Amino acid sequence: MTDLRPLCALTIAGSDSGGGAGIQADLKTFAAHRVHGLSALAALTAQHTRGVTAVQVPPVAFLRAQVDACFDDFAIGAVKLGMLANAEVIHAVADALEHHRPAQIVLDPVMVATSGARLLEPDALDALRQRLLPLATLLTPNLPEAELLLGRSIGDRAAMHAALDALRRIGARGVMLKGGHLPGGGDVVDLVADEHGVHEIGHPRLPLQAHGTGCTLASAVAANLCLGRSLHDSCIAAADYVHAALRGGYKPGRGNVVVLDHFGAAPRG
Repeated sequence: MTDLRPLCALTIAGSDSGGGAGIQADLKTFAAHRVHGLSALAALTAQHTRGVTAVQVPPVAFLRAQVDACFDDFAIGAVKLGMLANAEVIHAVADALEHHRPAQIVLDPVMVATSGARLLEPDALDALRQRLLPLATLLTPNLPEAELLLGRSIGDRAAMHAALDALRRIGARGVMLKGGHLPGGGDVVDLVADEHGVHEIGHPRLPLQAHGTGCTLASAVAANLCLGRSLHDSCIAAADYVHAALRGGYKPGRGNVVVLDHFGAAPRG
């Protein structure tokens, strides 16, 4: 009998009890792209549209058991990495990825929540640089995350270009540097660098505060890679998806934070 199993995408990340970010956003994104979504919980958060109130990190043995179970039974086309709270978790995830060797890994270096809460312990930064950056097909930092990784400020477009080069020098094969935090008006411009060079992806800036955009972008890249698209095309499609989901976003909680409309933004056809 012919093996008709679809390719799947695995997210290894934190759970958002408010449903707007983290694994919840990742699974919605996978489903909107008609990719079967798998998950391994690396952290649990008590979280809503006004902030993060508590974080619980499961034992790394249980995290590894989740990852192994997924690879044992499913054809995994891409892995998306999100919130990995400490060095022990990062080393456990790196060990699992080195063992299973997925074809594509998208690393969203989650460090600070939209609310400003720190989600990555300080001792984990070196582990992320040394263990995960060399494994990643694509790194997707926003500007504050890139500043933490590099230890320097990024205040304009020229500094963004310089940061791309620096991130690739410390081990990232491909980088999608998100420009939403850059001061000033005008379009939001993301920069993508890979072995083919650097290109820009621009969208009009929307006047809102959103939740889960970074998780969604990285998981949309992973979903498009699963569908067989190139890294270049996957980044463009993912940025378009996030912009459409922001335009249709809504406010489910008492906070002033917009949650993305995943299924309204779902690719058609």
